[in-house]
Amino acid sequence: MGPRTSALSSSITTCTRPHADLTAATDDLRHRLTAVVGLTEPDAATVAAPLVRLAVIFGNRPFTLLEQARDELRVDRPAFRRLLDIFSQVPELRTAVESGPAGKYWRNTVLPLERRCAVEAALRHEPVFPRIVGLYPGLTCMFRCHFCVRVTGARYEASLLDSGTALLASVIDELPRDNPDATYLSGGLEPLTNPKVGTLASRAAARGQRVTIYTNAFALTDQTLRHQPGLWDLHAVRVSLYGLDDEEYEATTGKRKAFERVRANLRHFQKLRAERGSPVRLGMTYLVLPGRAARLLDLVDFIADLNEAAPDRPIDFLNVREDYSSRPDGALSPDERAELRDSLGRFEARALDRAPTLSIDFGYALESMRMGMDAEMIRIRPETMRPSAHPQIAVQVDLRGDVYLYREAGFPDLAGADRYIAGRIGPDTSLAEVVRNFVASGRRIAAQPGDEYFMDGFDQAVTARLNQLTTDRADGWGDARGFLR
Repeated sequence: MGPRTSALSSSITTCTRPHADLTAATDDLRHRLTAVVGLTEPDAATVAAPLVRLAVIFGNRPFTLLEQARDELRVDRPAFRRLLDIFSQVPELRTAVESGPAGKYWRNTVLPLERRCAVEAALRHEPVFPRIVGLYPGLTCMFRCHFCVRVTGARYEASLLDSGTALLASVIDELPRDNPDATYLSGGLEPLTNPKVGTLASRAAARGQRVTIYTNAFALTDQTLRHQPGLWDLHAVRVSLYGLDDEEYEATTGKRKAFERVRANLRHFQKLRAERGSPVRLGMTYLVLPGRAARLLDLVDFIADLNEAAPDRPIDFLNVREDYSSRPDGALSPDERAELRDSLGRFEARALDRAPTLSIDFGYALESMRMGMDAEMIRIRPETMRPSAHPQIAVQVDLRGDVYLYREAGFPDLAGADRYIAGRIGPDTSLAEVVRNFVASGRRIAAQPGDEYFMDGFDQAVTARLNQLTTDRADGWGDARGFLR
Protein backbone atom coordinates (compact mmCIF):
# COMPACT_ATOMS: atom_id res chain seq x y z
CA MET A 1 0.00 0.00 0.00
CA GLY A 2 1.56 3.28 -1.12
CA PRO A 3 1.61 6.51 0.92
CA ARG A 4 -1.34 8.04 -0.96
CA THR A 5 -3.48 4.90 -0.62
CA SER A 6 -2.61 4.65 3.07
CA ALA A 7 -3.64 8.26 3.66
CA LEU A 8 -6.92 7.65 1.86
CA SER A 9 -7.62 4.58 3.98
CA SER A 10 -6.82 6.40 7.21
CA SER A 11 -9.22 9.25 6.57
CA ILE A 12 -12.01 6.83 5.65
CA THR A 13 -11.50 4.38 8.52
CA THR A 14 -11.61 7.19 11.11
CA CYS A 15 -14.60 9.03 9.67
CA THR A 16 -17.00 7.78 12.36
CA ARG A 17 -15.04 9.28 15.23
CA PRO A 18 -15.75 12.61 16.91
CA HIS A 19 -14.26 15.62 15.17
CA ALA A 20 -13.37 13.60 12.06
CA ASP A 21 -12.87 15.62 8.89
CA LEU A 22 -15.87 14.35 6.95
CA THR A 23 -15.05 16.55 3.98
CA ALA A 24 -11.63 14.95 3.64
CA ALA A 25 -13.10 11.47 4.15
CA THR A 26 -15.69 12.10 1.45
CA ASP A 27 -13.08 13.38 -0.98
CA ASP A 28 -10.77 10.44 -0.29
CA LEU A 29 -13.64 7.97 -0.63
CA ARG A 30 -14.53 9.48 -3.99
CA HIS A 31 -11.01 8.71 -5.23
CA ARG A 32 -11.25 5.21 -3.76
CA LEU A 33 -14.55 4.54 -5.51
CA THR A 34 -13.13 5.46 -8.92
CA ALA A 35 -9.78 3.67 -8.47
CA VAL A 36 -10.95 0.45 -6.83
CA VAL A 37 -14.71 0.03 -7.22
CA GLY A 38 -14.70 1.34 -10.79
CA LEU A 39 -17.30 4.08 -10.52
CA THR A 40 -17.16 7.03 -12.85
CA GLU A 41 -16.04 10.31 -11.36
CA PRO A 42 -19.53 11.90 -11.45
CA ASP A 43 -21.09 8.77 -9.95
CA ALA A 44 -18.48 8.58 -7.19
CA ALA A 45 -19.00 12.25 -6.39
CA THR A 46 -22.72 11.60 -5.96
CA VAL A 47 -22.48 8.62 -3.59
CA ALA A 48 -19.36 9.36 -1.54
CA ALA A 49 -20.98 11.71 0.97
CA PRO A 50 -24.00 9.49 1.75
CA LEU A 51 -21.69 6.49 2.13
CA VAL A 52 -19.63 8.35 4.71
CA ARG A 53 -22.85 9.38 6.42
CA LEU A 54 -23.95 5.73 6.54
CA ALA A 55 -20.72 4.79 8.27
CA VAL A 56 -21.19 7.59 10.79
CA ILE A 57 -24.77 6.50 11.55
CA PHE A 58 -23.95 2.86 12.21
CA GLY A 59 -20.59 3.56 13.81
CA ASN A 60 -22.40 5.57 16.47
CA ARG A 61 -25.87 3.99 16.54
CA PRO A 62 -25.45 0.30 15.65
CA PHE A 63 -29.11 -0.66 16.12
CA THR A 64 -30.49 1.97 13.75
CA LEU A 65 -33.18 0.57 11.46
CA LEU A 66 -32.43 0.64 7.75
CA GLU A 67 -35.56 2.63 7.06
CA GLN A 68 -34.47 5.18 9.64
CA ALA A 69 -31.07 5.43 7.98
CA ARG A 70 -32.68 5.81 4.57
CA ASP A 71 -34.91 8.55 5.91
CA GLU A 72 -31.90 10.38 7.35
CA LEU A 73 -30.16 10.23 3.97
CA ARG A 74 -33.36 11.32 2.21
CA VAL A 75 -33.02 8.86 -0.66
CA ASP A 76 -35.52 6.50 -2.26
CA ARG A 77 -35.34 2.74 -1.88
CA PRO A 78 -33.48 1.97 -5.15
CA ALA A 79 -30.85 4.61 -4.36
CA PHE A 80 -30.49 3.31 -0.82
CA ARG A 81 -30.17 -0.25 -2.07
CA ARG A 82 -27.34 0.83 -4.33
CA LEU A 83 -25.60 2.61 -1.46
CA LEU A 84 -25.72 -0.58 0.60
CA ASP A 85 -24.27 -2.57 -2.27
CA ILE A 86 -21.41 -0.12 -2.82
CA PHE A 87 -20.73 0.12 0.93
CA SER A 88 -20.06 -3.61 1.03
CA GLN A 89 -17.33 -3.22 -1.60
CA VAL A 90 -15.23 -0.81 0.46
CA PRO A 91 -13.56 -2.59 3.43
CA GLU A 92 -12.40 0.72 4.87
CA LEU A 93 -15.99 1.77 5.44
CA ARG A 94 -16.72 -1.42 7.36
CA THR A 95 -13.61 -0.81 9.44
CA ALA A 96 -14.86 2.69 10.19
CA VAL A 97 -18.10 1.28 11.59
CA GLU A 98 -16.42 -1.45 13.64
CA SER A 99 -13.87 0.96 15.12
CA GLY A 100 -16.32 3.79 15.75
CA PRO A 101 -17.60 4.97 19.12
CA ALA A 102 -20.15 2.12 19.22
CA GLY A 103 -17.70 -0.39 17.81
CA LYS A 104 -17.74 -2.63 20.87
CA TYR A 105 -21.34 -3.56 20.17
CA TRP A 106 -20.24 -4.75 16.73
CA ARG A 107 -16.93 -6.39 17.67
CA ASN A 108 -17.76 -7.89 21.05
CA THR A 109 -21.31 -9.11 20.53
CA VAL A 110 -23.15 -8.62 17.25
CA LEU A 111 -20.68 -9.85 14.64
CA PRO A 112 -19.29 -12.84 16.60
CA LEU A 113 -22.84 -14.12 17.08
CA GLU A 114 -23.66 -13.47 13.43
CA ARG A 115 -20.64 -15.48 12.30
CA ARG A 116 -21.85 -18.46 14.33
CA CYS A 117 -25.38 -18.25 12.87
CA ALA A 118 -26.84 -18.03 16.39
CA VAL A 119 -28.71 -14.83 15.57
CA GLU A 120 -30.36 -16.34 12.52
CA ALA A 121 -31.45 -19.37 14.54
CA ALA A 122 -33.10 -17.08 17.09
CA LEU A 123 -34.89 -15.15 14.36
CA ARG A 124 -36.22 -18.37 12.83
CA HIS A 125 -37.13 -19.86 16.21
CA GLU A 126 -34.99 -22.90 15.49
CA PRO A 127 -34.33 -25.23 18.45
CA VAL A 128 -30.52 -25.26 18.33
CA PHE A 129 -28.11 -25.74 21.22
CA PRO A 130 -27.30 -22.40 22.90
CA ARG A 131 -24.16 -20.67 21.73
CA ILE A 132 -23.25 -19.63 25.28
CA VAL A 133 -24.20 -21.47 28.47
CA GLY A 134 -23.65 -19.83 31.83
CA LEU A 135 -23.21 -22.22 34.73
CA TYR A 136 -24.36 -20.83 38.10
CA PRO A 137 -22.91 -23.17 40.76
CA GLY A 138 -22.93 -20.85 43.79
CA LEU A 139 -24.84 -21.86 46.91
CA THR A 140 -24.92 -18.40 48.46
CA CYS A 141 -23.08 -15.06 48.48
CA MET A 142 -21.23 -13.33 51.28
CA PHE A 143 -21.99 -9.88 49.85
CA ARG A 144 -25.22 -7.90 49.58
CA CYS A 145 -24.42 -5.35 46.86
CA HIS A 146 -26.93 -2.52 46.67
CA PHE A 147 -27.20 -2.80 42.87
CA CYS A 148 -27.71 -6.59 42.90
CA VAL A 149 -31.20 -8.01 42.44
CA ARG A 150 -30.61 -10.90 44.85
CA VAL A 151 -33.21 -11.34 47.56
CA THR A 152 -31.54 -10.71 50.91
CA GLY A 153 -30.74 -14.00 52.58
CA ALA A 154 -31.77 -16.13 49.59
CA ARG A 155 -29.60 -19.16 48.95
CA TYR A 156 -29.78 -22.69 47.59
CA GLU A 157 -30.27 -25.58 49.95
CA ALA A 158 -27.01 -27.25 50.96
CA SER A 159 -28.63 -30.58 50.01
CA LEU A 160 -28.42 -29.47 46.35
CA LEU A 161 -24.61 -29.44 46.33
CA ASP A 162 -24.01 -32.95 45.03
CA SER A 163 -27.02 -33.32 42.76
CA GLY A 164 -26.81 -29.76 41.44
CA THR A 165 -23.10 -30.00 40.66
CA ALA A 166 -23.77 -33.29 38.88
CA LEU A 167 -26.44 -31.57 36.76
CA LEU A 168 -24.02 -28.82 35.79
CA ALA A 169 -21.43 -31.47 34.95
CA SER A 170 -23.94 -33.11 32.61
CA VAL A 171 -24.39 -29.77 30.84
CA ILE A 172 -20.63 -29.55 30.35
CA ASP A 173 -20.73 -32.98 28.72
CA GLU A 174 -23.25 -31.62 26.19
CA LEU A 175 -21.13 -28.68 25.10
CA PRO A 176 -20.05 -28.84 21.46
CA ARG A 177 -16.34 -29.44 21.05
CA ASP A 178 -16.07 -26.97 18.17
CA ASN A 179 -16.90 -24.02 20.43
CA PRO A 180 -14.16 -23.53 23.07
CA ASP A 181 -15.92 -20.49 24.53
CA ALA A 182 -19.30 -22.13 25.09
CA THR A 183 -19.43 -21.78 28.87
CA TYR A 184 -18.41 -19.76 31.91
CA LEU A 185 -18.87 -19.99 35.69
CA SER A 186 -20.73 -17.17 37.33
CA GLY A 187 -23.97 -16.28 39.11
CA GLY A 188 -26.44 -15.61 40.40
CA LEU A 189 -24.63 -16.27 43.62
CA GLU A 190 -20.88 -16.39 44.25
CA PRO A 191 -19.50 -19.48 42.42
CA LEU A 192 -16.65 -20.05 44.90
CA THR A 193 -19.22 -20.84 47.62
CA ASN A 194 -19.57 -24.20 45.85
CA PRO A 195 -16.77 -26.43 47.20
CA LYS A 196 -16.91 -28.52 44.01
CA VAL A 197 -16.63 -25.73 41.46
CA GLY A 198 -13.04 -26.80 40.73
CA THR A 199 -14.26 -30.16 39.46
CA LEU A 200 -16.52 -28.32 37.00
CA ALA A 201 -13.56 -26.24 35.81
CA SER A 202 -11.48 -29.38 35.23
CA ARG A 203 -14.28 -31.18 33.47
CA ALA A 204 -14.87 -28.29 31.11
CA ALA A 205 -11.15 -27.85 30.43
CA ALA A 206 -10.93 -31.55 29.55
CA ARG A 207 -13.49 -30.87 26.81
CA GLY A 208 -11.35 -28.07 25.42
CA GLN A 209 -13.29 -25.24 27.05
CA ARG A 210 -11.60 -21.93 27.90
CA VAL A 211 -13.53 -21.28 31.07
CA THR A 212 -13.66 -17.96 32.89
CA ILE A 213 -14.94 -17.76 36.44
CA TYR A 214 -16.61 -14.52 37.54
CA THR A 215 -15.98 -14.10 41.25
CA ASN A 216 -15.78 -11.50 44.00
CA ALA A 217 -12.54 -13.22 45.17
CA PHE A 218 -13.55 -13.08 48.84
CA ALA A 219 -13.23 -16.89 48.94
CA LEU A 220 -10.18 -17.05 46.64
CA THR A 221 -8.09 -18.09 49.63
CA ASP A 222 -5.13 -20.39 49.95
CA GLN A 223 -7.42 -22.98 51.54
CA THR A 224 -9.82 -22.84 48.59
CA LEU A 225 -7.00 -23.22 46.09
CA ARG A 226 -5.51 -26.17 47.99
CA HIS A 227 -8.85 -27.97 48.29
CA GLN A 228 -9.90 -27.19 44.72
CA PRO A 229 -6.88 -27.76 42.46
CA GLY A 230 -9.22 -27.81 39.46
CA LEU A 231 -9.36 -24.01 39.67
CA TRP A 232 -5.91 -24.00 38.08
CA ASP A 233 -7.52 -25.50 34.96
CA LEU A 234 -9.45 -22.28 34.38
CA HIS A 235 -8.64 -20.09 31.43
CA ALA A 236 -9.24 -16.91 33.41
CA VAL A 237 -10.32 -15.56 36.78
CA ARG A 238 -12.32 -12.33 36.45
CA VAL A 239 -12.72 -10.51 39.74
CA SER A 240 -15.53 -8.03 40.33
CA LEU A 241 -13.99 -5.12 42.20
CA TYR A 242 -16.43 -3.14 44.37
CA GLY A 243 -14.23 -0.34 45.65
CA LEU A 244 -10.67 0.61 46.51
CA ASP A 245 -10.81 0.66 50.30
CA ASP A 246 -12.73 -0.96 53.13
CA GLU A 247 -15.20 1.93 53.42
CA GLU A 248 -16.19 1.75 49.74
CA TYR A 249 -16.50 -2.02 49.90
CA GLU A 250 -18.70 -1.88 52.98
CA ALA A 251 -20.90 0.80 51.42
CA THR A 252 -21.35 -1.32 48.29
CA THR A 253 -21.40 -4.88 49.62
CA GLY A 254 -22.47 -4.51 53.24
CA LYS A 255 -19.41 -6.54 54.30
CA ARG A 256 -16.88 -5.10 56.75
CA LYS A 257 -13.15 -5.48 56.09
CA ALA A 258 -13.89 -7.11 52.72
CA PHE A 259 -11.49 -5.01 50.67
CA GLU A 260 -8.41 -5.96 52.68
CA ARG A 261 -9.29 -9.63 52.39
CA VAL A 262 -9.89 -9.44 48.64
CA ARG A 263 -6.62 -7.58 48.12
CA ALA A 264 -4.70 -10.13 50.21
CA ASN A 265 -6.29 -12.99 48.25
CA LEU A 266 -5.34 -11.40 44.94
CA ARG A 267 -1.75 -10.80 45.97
CA HIS A 268 -1.46 -14.41 47.13
CA PHE A 269 -3.01 -15.70 43.91
CA GLN A 270 -0.53 -13.58 41.96
CA LYS A 271 2.40 -15.16 43.79
CA LEU A 272 1.07 -18.70 43.43
CA ARG A 273 0.34 -18.21 39.75
CA ALA A 274 3.91 -17.07 39.15
CA GLU A 275 5.43 -19.86 41.23
CA ARG A 276 3.42 -22.52 39.39
CA GLY A 277 3.99 -21.00 35.97
CA SER A 278 0.23 -21.26 35.55
CA PRO A 279 -1.23 -19.92 32.29
CA VAL A 280 -4.50 -18.91 33.98
CA ARG A 281 -5.26 -15.27 33.25
CA LEU A 282 -6.20 -12.85 36.00
CA GLY A 283 -8.24 -9.72 35.49
CA MET A 284 -10.83 -7.48 37.02
CA THR A 285 -14.10 -5.77 36.29
CA TYR A 286 -14.50 -2.34 37.88
CA LEU A 287 -17.99 -0.90 37.94
CA VAL A 288 -18.03 2.91 37.96
CA LEU A 289 -20.72 3.60 40.55
CA PRO A 290 -22.12 7.02 41.48
CA GLY A 291 -19.55 8.95 43.47
CA ARG A 292 -16.65 6.86 42.14
CA ALA A 293 -15.85 8.49 38.78
CA ALA A 294 -12.80 10.22 40.25
CA ARG A 295 -11.31 6.94 41.48
CA LEU A 296 -10.00 5.64 38.18
CA LEU A 297 -6.46 6.91 38.74
CA ASP A 298 -6.45 5.19 42.13
CA LEU A 299 -7.59 2.01 40.37
CA VAL A 300 -4.39 2.02 38.31
CA ASP A 301 -2.31 2.42 41.45
CA PHE A 302 -4.17 -0.50 43.05
CA ILE A 303 -3.35 -2.74 40.08
CA ALA A 304 0.27 -1.58 39.99
CA ASP A 305 0.55 -2.44 43.68
CA LEU A 306 -0.82 -5.93 43.02
CA ASN A 307 1.71 -6.41 40.25
CA GLU A 308 4.52 -5.98 42.74
CA ALA A 309 3.57 -9.38 44.17
CA ALA A 310 4.57 -11.02 40.88
CA PRO A 311 6.39 -8.57 38.58
CA ASP A 312 6.80 -11.21 35.88
CA ARG A 313 3.07 -12.12 35.90
CA PRO A 314 1.14 -8.84 36.13
CA ILE A 315 -2.63 -8.49 36.03
CA ASP A 316 -3.70 -9.40 32.49
CA PHE A 317 -6.86 -7.40 31.87
CA LEU A 318 -9.23 -4.80 33.23
CA ASN A 319 -12.83 -4.22 32.20
CA VAL A 320 -14.23 -0.82 33.16
CA ARG A 321 -18.01 -0.66 33.06
CA GLU A 322 -20.99 1.49 33.84
CA ASP A 323 -24.00 -0.02 35.58
CA TYR A 324 -25.90 -1.74 32.75
CA SER A 325 -28.94 -2.50 34.91
CA SER A 326 -30.60 0.83 33.99
CA ARG A 327 -31.66 1.27 37.62
CA PRO A 328 -31.87 4.95 38.60
CA ASP A 329 -29.55 4.51 41.59
CA GLY A 330 -26.82 3.17 39.34
CA ALA A 331 -26.81 6.05 36.86
CA LEU A 332 -24.11 8.70 36.96
CA SER A 333 -25.20 12.31 37.16
CA PRO A 334 -24.46 14.59 34.17
CA ASP A 335 -21.69 16.31 36.14
CA GLU A 336 -20.12 13.01 37.09
CA ARG A 337 -20.34 11.72 33.53
CA ALA A 338 -18.49 14.84 32.40
CA GLU A 339 -15.89 14.23 35.09
CA LEU A 340 -15.54 10.63 34.00
CA ARG A 341 -15.18 11.60 30.36
CA ASP A 342 -12.45 14.09 31.22
CA SER A 343 -10.56 11.58 33.39
CA LEU A 344 -10.42 8.69 30.92
CA GLY A 345 -7.44 10.10 29.07
CA ARG A 346 -5.47 10.58 32.29
CA PHE A 347 -6.49 7.10 33.38
CA GLU A 348 -5.11 5.52 30.20
CA ALA A 349 -1.91 7.53 30.44
CA ARG A 350 -1.32 6.41 34.01
CA ALA A 351 -2.12 2.81 33.12
CA LEU A 352 0.40 2.91 30.29
CA ASP A 353 3.00 4.23 32.73
CA ARG A 354 2.32 2.04 35.77
CA ALA A 355 0.82 -1.12 34.20
CA PRO A 356 2.01 -1.10 30.57
CA THR A 357 0.97 -4.68 29.76
CA LEU A 358 -2.57 -4.27 31.09
CA SER A 359 -5.29 -4.84 28.47
CA ILE A 360 -8.17 -2.44 29.12
CA ASP A 361 -11.69 -2.91 27.78
CA PHE A 362 -14.18 -0.08 28.26
CA GLY A 363 -17.27 -2.00 27.19
CA TYR A 364 -20.13 -0.60 25.18
CA ALA A 365 -20.78 2.91 26.46
CA LEU A 366 -17.46 3.91 28.01
CA GLU A 367 -15.72 3.18 24.72
CA SER A 368 -17.86 5.92 23.19
CA MET A 369 -17.06 8.24 26.06
CA ARG A 370 -13.36 7.49 25.67
CA MET A 371 -13.59 8.73 22.08
CA GLY A 372 -15.30 11.90 23.18
CA MET A 373 -18.92 10.88 22.62
CA ASP A 374 -21.24 10.67 25.61
CA ALA A 375 -23.28 7.87 24.08
CA GLU A 376 -26.15 6.35 26.00
CA MET A 377 -26.25 2.60 26.51
CA ILE A 378 -28.96 0.57 24.83
CA ARG A 379 -32.02 0.42 27.08
CA ILE A 380 -34.51 -2.36 26.49
CA ARG A 381 -37.88 -1.79 28.11
CA PRO A 382 -40.68 -4.29 28.84
CA GLU A 383 -42.45 -3.27 25.64
CA THR A 384 -39.35 -4.03 23.55
CA MET A 385 -38.43 -7.32 25.23
CA ARG A 386 -38.87 -10.32 22.92
CA PRO A 387 -41.57 -12.74 24.12
CA SER A 388 -39.52 -15.69 22.85
CA ALA A 389 -36.21 -14.40 24.34
CA HIS A 390 -33.07 -15.88 22.70
CA PRO A 391 -32.22 -19.37 24.07
CA GLN A 392 -30.44 -20.18 20.80
CA ILE A 393 -27.86 -17.57 21.77
CA ALA A 394 -27.53 -17.86 25.54
CA VAL A 395 -29.05 -19.51 28.61
CA GLN A 396 -28.03 -19.91 32.24
CA VAL A 397 -28.35 -23.04 34.39
CA ASP A 398 -28.43 -23.10 38.20
CA LEU A 399 -28.03 -25.82 40.83
CA ARG A 400 -31.67 -26.83 40.60
CA GLY A 401 -31.25 -27.44 36.90
CA ASP A 402 -33.47 -24.48 36.04
CA VAL A 403 -32.63 -22.98 32.65
CA TYR A 404 -32.95 -19.19 32.74
CA LEU A 405 -33.45 -17.09 29.64
CA TYR A 406 -31.71 -13.97 30.98
CA ARG A 407 -28.52 -13.58 32.96
CA GLU A 408 -29.86 -11.48 35.81
CA ALA A 409 -32.86 -13.76 36.41
CA GLY A 410 -30.84 -16.67 37.82
CA PHE A 411 -31.29 -15.91 41.52
CA PRO A 412 -33.24 -18.08 43.97
CA ASP A 413 -36.58 -16.71 45.16
CA LEU A 414 -36.41 -13.66 42.90
CA ALA A 415 -39.95 -12.40 42.29
CA GLY A 416 -41.05 -12.86 38.70
CA ALA A 417 -37.89 -14.66 37.60
CA ASP A 418 -39.66 -18.02 37.38
CA ARG A 419 -41.49 -16.75 34.29
CA TYR A 420 -38.11 -16.69 32.56
CA ILE A 421 -37.29 -20.33 33.25
CA ALA A 422 -37.39 -22.27 29.98
CA GLY A 423 -37.47 -25.61 31.75
CA ARG A 424 -35.45 -27.82 34.07
CA ILE A 425 -32.73 -30.29 33.24
CA GLY A 426 -32.52 -33.54 35.17
CA PRO A 427 -31.10 -37.05 35.05
CA ASP A 428 -33.40 -37.81 32.12
CA THR A 429 -33.67 -34.34 30.57
CA SER A 430 -30.75 -32.68 28.79
CA LEU A 431 -30.21 -28.98 28.16
CA ALA A 432 -30.71 -29.58 24.45
CA GLU A 433 -34.12 -31.10 25.21
CA VAL A 434 -35.14 -28.18 27.44
CA VAL A 435 -34.30 -25.67 24.72
CA ARG A 436 -35.95 -27.78 22.03
CA ASN A 437 -39.12 -28.17 24.08
CA PHE A 438 -39.29 -24.48 24.94
CA VAL A 439 -38.87 -23.36 21.33
CA ALA A 440 -41.24 -26.01 19.94
CA SER A 441 -43.93 -25.10 22.46
CA GLY A 442 -44.19 -21.61 20.99
CA ARG A 443 -44.31 -20.26 24.51
CA ARG A 444 -44.33 -16.47 24.72
CA ILE A 445 -43.62 -14.44 27.83
CA ALA A 446 -45.53 -11.19 28.33
CA ALA A 447 -43.05 -8.82 29.96
CA GLN A 448 -44.14 -6.90 33.01
CA PRO A 449 -42.78 -3.63 34.43
CA GLY A 450 -39.38 -4.28 35.97
CA ASP A 451 -38.64 -7.37 33.89
CA GLU A 452 -35.94 -5.44 32.03
CA TYR A 453 -33.80 -5.74 35.16
CA PHE A 454 -33.45 -9.46 34.45
CA MET A 455 -31.29 -8.51 31.46
CA ASP A 456 -27.63 -7.56 31.64
CA GLY A 457 -25.78 -5.52 29.01
CA PHE A 458 -25.26 -8.56 26.80
CA ASP A 459 -28.94 -9.52 26.88
CA GLN A 460 -29.92 -5.96 26.05
CA ALA A 461 -27.53 -5.79 23.08
CA VAL A 462 -28.73 -9.14 21.74
CA THR A 463 -32.38 -8.11 22.10
CA ALA A 464 -31.73 -4.79 20.35
CA ARG A 465 -30.07 -6.64 17.47
CA LEU A 466 -32.91 -9.13 17.10
CA ASN A 467 -35.48 -6.33 17.18
CA GLN A 468 -33.53 -4.45 14.54
CA LEU A 469 -33.32 -7.46 12.24
CA THR A 470 -37.00 -8.30 12.68
CA THR A 471 -38.05 -4.77 11.72
CA ASP A 472 -35.62 -4.54 8.80
CA ARG A 473 -37.04 -7.75 7.38
CA ALA A 474 -40.59 -6.55 7.84
CA ASP A 475 -39.60 -3.38 5.99
CA GLY A 476 -38.41 -5.44 3.02
CA TRP A 477 -34.66 -5.40 3.69
CA GLY A 478 -34.27 -9.11 4.38
CA ASP A 479 -30.94 -9.67 2.62
CA ALA A 480 -29.44 -6.45 4.01
CA ARG A 481 -31.02 -6.58 7.47
CA GLY A 482 -28.92 -5.24 10.29
CA PHE A 483 -26.52 -3.40 7.97
CA LEU A 484 -23.29 -5.26 8.90
CA ARG A 485 -23.28 -9.02 9.06
